[in-house]
Amino acid sequence: MTPTRRLLSPRRWNPPPAPANQGRTHATRPFVVTRRLPTGGHGPEDVIFDPRGRLLTGLADGTILRIDPTTGDRTAIGNTQGRPLGLQPSRDGAILICDHDRGLLRMSPDGSVDVLVDTVAGRPLTFASNVTEGPDGTIWFTVSTRRWHLERYLGDVFEHSCTGLLVRRTPDGTVTVLRDGLKFANGLLLAPDASYLLLAETTGYRISRYWLSGPKTGTTEPFADNLAGLPDNISLGSDGLVRVAIAAPRNTLLDRLLPLPGLPRVLLWNLPEALRPKPTPIAWVMAFDLDGHLVHDLRTDDGSYGFVTGVAEHHGTVAAASLHQDDLVILDQPTRDR
Repeated sequence: MTPTRRLLSPRRWNPPPAPANQGRTHATRPFVVTRRLPTGGHGPEDVIFDPRGRLLTGLADGTILRIDPTTGDRTAIGNTQGRPLGLQPSRDGAILICDHDRGLLRMSPDGSVDVLVDTVAGRPLTFASNVTEGPDGTIWFTVSTRRWHLERYLGDVFEHSCTGLLVRRTPDGTVTVLRDGLKFANGLLLAPDASYLLLAETTGYRISRYWLSGPKTGTTEPFADNLAGLPDNISLGSDGLVRVAIAAPRNTLLDRLLPLPGLPRVLLWNLPEALRPKPTPIAWVMAFDLDGHLVHDLRTDDGSYGFVTGVAEHHGTVAAASLHQDDLVILDQPTRDR
């Protein structure tokens, strides 16, 4: 892997004031782990259900796993020889994979891997983050940052580089950058009618709706703005809710420094790692309806889980994943009228 640069080039930004009381509302409930599903490895960054209700996840060593959410039985499908992040079952039974090291991949049921995209705009593709596919085989994926690697992702958080991308690959292989300048582009999903994408910008504290058809084609509008935490991967459940993994709350010190000249952030970044501000330990998942209204807000800081980076639901079963954990977890699912 290309060595990660250490020099910060901070960009100034005036973040909106954080929601009062960390955005807690009537929808806030405990994040309750009912079962753990060991992966046999480390760092299941994303989790998604396949059409048969089995869980798919990728580990730090490149392994792509299928796990039965009821029995916990796991099967290694293959290995990307890189670092898999976001996953999406494809229409033909394959798995689309955003691999941090290798780009956009397609893994066949037999475990063989094809590289679909490894360069974007003439540059090697690194930090591909999440992916979704349309009915005609069009693929959209995000690139979180073009300046930092996964091991030093906090460099982008401090720097606020705004080098994230939204990219489209058509069935004939044509690759087009649809949006540039994104604030750590991350989770991505396609609307049920394929008319828009929902796109999470982790360091922008927001999820946006990017229109693919109709009079607003090519434009973006807010879906869930000024969140109290940092949104990561997102998914659409069988219950019609958009679930959002919230990796961490917003950092008050960073919010205060972002509008200022960059020197204080440079000084903080160059402190020994043990002295730098760190994400607040929390396990956090939010769920919205397709109009952007908050339905569930599940949180805990009891140490049972933490730094949630992926979440998915299928017929009442909700699973969560974490870049920093070894296991997937199954959550207690509150009813919509609680």
